[in-house]
Amino acid sequence: MTTNIKKASTYTARRYTAADAGLWNDFVMAAKNATFLFHRDFMDYHSDRFTDFSVLIFKDDSLYAVLPANVKRDKVISHQGLTYGSFVLQDGAKLLYALEAFKEMLRFLASEMIRKLEIRVIPTFYNVMPSDELSYFMFKAHATLLHRDALMVIDNNHKLKFQKNRREGINKAIRNGLKIKIEDTFDDFWNDVLIPNLKNKHGIAPVHSLEEIKMLAARFPENVKQVNVYKEDKVVAGTTVFLTKTTIHPQYVSGNADKNSFGSLDLAYDFIINHFKKDKRYFDFNISSEDNGKVLNSGLIFWKESCGARTYTADTYEIDTEAHNKIDLTIK
Repeated sequence: MTTNIKKASTYTARRYTAADAGLWNDFVMAAKNATFLFHRDFMDYHSDRFTDFSVLIFKDDSLYAVLPANVKRDKVISHQGLTYGSFVLQDGAKLLYALEAFKEMLRFLASEMIRKLEIRVIPTFYNVMPSDELSYFMFKAHATLLHRDALMVIDNNHKLKFQKNRREGINKAIRNGLKIKIEDTFDDFWNDVLIPNLKNKHGIAPVHSLEEIKMLAARFPENVKQVNVYKEDKVVAGTTVFLTKTTIHPQYVSGNADKNSFGSLDLAYDFIINHFKKDKRYFDFNISSEDNGKVLNSGLIFWKESCGARTYTADTYEIDTEAHNKIDLTIK
């Protein structure tokens, strides 16, 4: 009698190189817990600012997971140039195999003299199907929770109406004759509204330069949109919107000094919430907490909740790479 014995899979990890771009992009675009921000054409636009240390993890000869990341001294961070990071998997990934792949990634990082791994887990509403593996792995590896941010999000499957004060703002905009347009150009909003406002109010510049956002819009025309609010022929407010498979996210929003008297921001938000929602379940207002999640910005929360948003969280963890020796794989 012949007994068939299934050979155990072999897991290997290695650092990403430019030659892997096609393999990486194909994997990410089919992943269940990734967005276009993980595409190399997005990640690499600021490659001069960060030392890339992305990792590919293979199960036998097949790519099974990737980690978008950069390195800073003896620490790998996923990713300082992006809003969030993840241990990226496709929908065919299974929990026990993914845990083996995660352990192999930690082992590889430790072998490269990396002591710590920091990950801000991608918020769950960006995932196209259940994908909480990474949060479970953090628990198994006794990771440290560095901070937990509060995000305000609209769920279009359970949508709440704008409250009275927001509806009054929209009516004010209509009375003022404001008009909204989806634009092919970013210059007027960025040069006349966004950049001056950030400089005058906060003494800062946008994370992206105007040239960078135009380049990203050219590379990802279905994902990066510009919406402007006009009074007569002048831009008085606007938003640069990022669109993922599941979510509408206003990356930049700003209005001129008359925004409250014109109602221009209420009109802008009402438009982008409703115009792009056809195949998007969520609208992400972004973080409303400060100081690593310890302080809540009550003004931001009040405004966003009056638009119908409610709370999700985004966790950032730090893990010792030597934890690959400690993760218990005991199963029944």
